[in-house]
Amino acid sequence: MSQDMAEVIVVGAGLAGLACARDLAAAGREVLLVEAAEAVGGRMRTDLVRGFRLDRGFQVFNPAYPQVRRRIDLAALRLHPFTPGFLVADGRGGRLRVADPLHRPAQALGLLTGRSLPVADLAALAALTLRDGLVPARVLKRGRETGTEEALRRAGLSRRTVDGVLRPFLSGVFLEDGLETSSRMFHLVWRSMVRGRLGLPERGVGAVPAQLAAGLAPDRLLLDSPVERLTADGVELAGGARLRARAVVVATGAARAARLLPGLVVPAARAVTTFYHAAPVSPLREPTLVVDAERRVLNTVVLSEVVPGCSPDGRALVSTSVLGTAAQEGEVRRRAGELYGVDPGSWEPLAAYRIAEALPALPAPAVLSRGTRFGPGRYVCGDHRATGSVQGALASGARAAHEVLADLGG
Repeated sequence: MSQDMAEVIVVGAGLAGLACARDLAAAGREVLLVEAAEAVGGRMRTDLVRGFRLDRGFQVFNPAYPQVRRRIDLAALRLHPFTPGFLVADGRGGRLRVADPLHRPAQALGLLTGRSLPVADLAALAALTLRDGLVPARVLKRGRETGTEEALRRAGLSRRTVDGVLRPFLSGVFLEDGLETSSRMFHLVWRSMVRGRLGLPERGVGAVPAQLAAGLAPDRLLLDSPVERLTADGVELAGGARLRARAVVVATGAARAARLLPGLVVPAARAVTTFYHAAPVSPLREPTLVVDAERRVLNTVVLSEVVPGCSPDGRALVSTSVLGTAAQEGEVRRRAGELYGVDPGSWEPLAAYRIAEALPALPAPAVLSRGTRFGPGRYVCGDHRATGSVQGALASGARAAHEVLADLGG
């Protein structure tokens, strides 16, 4: 088959597009995956900067997602785990360790002897964690829906614990600090964190889409080929070349999808900026996420404590993230130093990733899974059609492939 014709063209080689293309190819369909960038992955890319491996924005990888277990060779990724739980720091020397009661019961029980959290809140948090960890996902999806903040209050957690502990942490998860995200989404995310040990692939998160792409025939992937528009019988590339297909699946980010498919309604986007610094010595000798009690930044972590090989010269690689895209490097570096209790003056700035479409907004009431059919021979998938997660992106791609196959018939 020539590259200018296929049964199905998939536009965008992020996780959703890769999953869709893989499923179509596995079903025996002639599929062509077209990507504007020079490599696959979309937002899930890893760059080499002065020898440091930098993910495009701070990311974590959860091996417990059903789509991940189905599609990814986890052993090949050589995952390095984060500490279960996180530290809440106020920048003035105060720190609270919040441990996962299922993975670190000794540390979690240790909170009971301190003055960190009320015993009633610890009991409520443990009950919520156990419930979400044990209840099937389909039950959580049908549960009563509110905003996340109201759900936490209904679970018996005090305002002190919600505002002082959970809001700082969840702001970094949902990229919004109002806790307006759907409670159904919250419970699903909490469940995934309870059931899976969060970590990072040894060679960065870009190893995940690279593994998916390796399962496609080389001539079925067209890189450096931005699509200008959809045509009556396929797509037109930015250079004017036309590719023909019976069906086109748009698997790009939400804004780009709306431009290619006029009339497509897309959710608002959550934005984040991640700064990377090289520090002469590690400011925290453990692979633990630190969240800001005052929410001046979202979180910071010494990635070289998680994956030592991400640094080429023994210096510590520090990642610090903040809401929005307007933050300045110096302010963020100073705040990170306060959270660690060190002077960051000698930290070398490496890169800043300002990501306007980091996650789709999912305030209550939220639709957690949308169909992919847009019109005759036109489909759309991505995490903006499901949930803002690896699971959501892969599941949306799988759904698109299923609907394309159903429409093409035998």
